[in-house]
Amino acid sequence: MDNPIPGNLLTTAMAVMPHTDVDRALQMALSLDVPFWPQLPNYSYYEDMYVQAAEHFPGIVLDLEKRTLRFSVDKFAEELEAALLRFDDPTFFDVSETYSAVYHRFLKSPDLAARPAIRGQLEGPISFGFNILDQDERPILFDDTVRPFMLDFMAKRLNAQLARLKQLNPKAFMFVDEPGLQFLFSAMAGYGDLKAKGDLDQFFAQVDRPRGIHLCGNPDWDFLLNLDLEVLSLDVYTNAEVFASYAKSIARFLDRGGVIVWGIVPTGFEAFAQEEIPGLLQRLETIWNTLGAKGIDRELLISRAMLSPATCCLVNPDKERTVERAFAAVNRMAAALREKYLR
Repeated sequence: MDNPIPGNLLTTAMAVMPHTDVDRALQMALSLDVPFWPQLPNYSYYEDMYVQAAEHFPGIVLDLEKRTLRFSVDKFAEELEAALLRFDDPTFFDVSETYSAVYHRFLKSPDLAARPAIRGQLEGPISFGFNILDQDERPILFDDTVRPFMLDFMAKRLNAQLARLKQLNPKAFMFVDEPGLQFLFSAMAGYGDLKAKGDLDQFFAQVDRPRGIHLCGNPDWDFLLNLDLEVLSLDVYTNAEVFASYAKSIARFLDRGGVIVWGIVPTGFEAFAQEEIPGLLQRLETIWNTLGAKGIDRELLISRAMLSPATCCLVNPDKERTVERAFAAVNRMAAALREKYLR
């Protein structure tokens, strides 16, 4: 694939942040090489990633006071026709100022055109469908009427946002945030891998490039690495040994031009306190050495690598402080690795 997403050990991060100060959160996001607009659920429930994805979705029942997001089959039937009438209107699918003041502040940030890329994100259809429950406590992913509409709807939401970002930087790209993918193959899921593969292929066939998946869990990596993506962002701090065992699929992904975002710096208060940058560098390079021993060219891997924190974290006792320190550590690690491999 012809991939405009930069590699060469540039830095980015996943979007969910614990901040309640919008200016501070934007400052942190802009401190990385490839900035993004933060999602700040502690600032407002509208800034929650599921709530933002649900904007204009027919059937949604949003309670801001109770901070709940539900679905009504009857309301879906009532609102579906009106939504379909606006299916060719990009403004209907972009994130409004009500649903993210942060997004619209980010769009006004200076010098975004000078960045190697910028990034947006939206909750993906699998995770959205698992998380949103109807009046019978049933995930809407299992509703054969709602699910096809949801795939089309989320694809249009991604495309509207990407088009908006590309006006500011032609190398903009999107993360489809899919934490729910790690549950696909569990006995509890009730939604098998073949069905998921078909639905995701249908979904990504409608999503403009460049695009990829971000998740912090441990899914079936063969399944994920063989989807038609330009970028994959993962928590390699936690999943290093498992991920490194999929060398053949990783090699195919890189050979197709794919970029891997290596989430290596923990953002949890206790885990971060136990780590130092030299140890994290060694941990990451050990993974790369393992992959090298299995035939993956180091120069190719570096050229198609970015660095990021390992996960989002909203619950630290020091609120945003550890997350901010993790962002700074990612930048320091990237600088050290670029000095070693790219000078």
